[in-house]
Amino acid sequence: MTTKKKDNLPFVVSSSSVLSSFISEEPVVEETAAEFLPLTAITLPTVQPRRYFNAQKMEQLKLSIQEHGILEPLLVRPIGKGKYELVAGERRYRAAKELALKKVPVVVRELDDKEAIQVALIENLQREDLNPIEETEGILELLTLELKEPKNEVISLLNLAANAKKRGNELTKNVLRQLEQIEGVFAVVGKLTPDSFRTSRLPLLNMPVNILEALRQGRLEYTKAKVIARVDNEQQRKGLLEEAISQKLSLSEIKERVANLEIIGKNNKGNKNSYQAQFLEVTSKIKKSKVWDDPNKQQKLASLLTELEQLITDV
Repeated sequence: MTTKKKDNLPFVVSSSSVLSSFISEEPVVEETAAEFLPLTAITLPTVQPRRYFNAQKMEQLKLSIQEHGILEPLLVRPIGKGKYELVAGERRYRAAKELALKKVPVVVRELDDKEAIQVALIENLQREDLNPIEETEGILELLTLELKEPKNEVISLLNLAANAKKRGNELTKNVLRQLEQIEGVFAVVGKLTPDSFRTSRLPLLNMPVNILEALRQGRLEYTKAKVIARVDNEQQRKGLLEEAISQKLSLSEIKERVANLEIIGKNNKGNKNSYQAQFLEVTSKIKKSKVWDDPNKQQKLASLLTELEQLITDV
């Protein structure tokens, strides 16, 4: 079967038929029949796009494999000495390992390091159950590979393009070429656009670590996470996060709690400002007052000053 290429996608930089098959939406296993390899001959890659797997879905997959076998072969690449590195199909690999299968069906492809990571990322990004954080990190990793630039430079490039569009500024040929490459990556992934990725997904990576972990593990929807992240107070934010997960709070319930916390915060801030203003006013009056000349009040002043000094020392 002839692989159809979309020549207008600048992301097609590899001669690998595997990468081309993702772009043309044709199955990877079409050209080469699957073979069976011992599970012990397959190792996991050092760079793994997915970190967490839904336990319930893993159990469902194991039941399916027990009943029907592995219907879709794993994609591997040879790494020498009779060993192979997994490129795509980690859920199937883990399920097979838990079921103690001796051999699994695979398709072997000759891929260099960059091609292997690209294919692994694309395979994962085209899944429906990928959570927003994994999706964001995966796309960013794919962009760094394609542009050969660090993540911070890729983010700067996306911001540069957005600002230039807003202000009507012209971009250099080099930047335009890089933007074409970025467009190509999003065309392959089939999700989002460079601008929506910049505005709605990249900010997720700036969330507090505990919220990011909850998102990665699939314990919290990202719409809820964005609202919880608005809480400035760390203890309050942590408490709300735990409550949202344990009690399965709805988005509207979380918004209501955040609004209440914001009101409390404003009141506390208002009290603080009020106390500071009162202190300044009193100290100003003291400087002008003749209270220091009154022997009857000096002892009380000394006691108050000692108490104030103790309060400051205890902070």
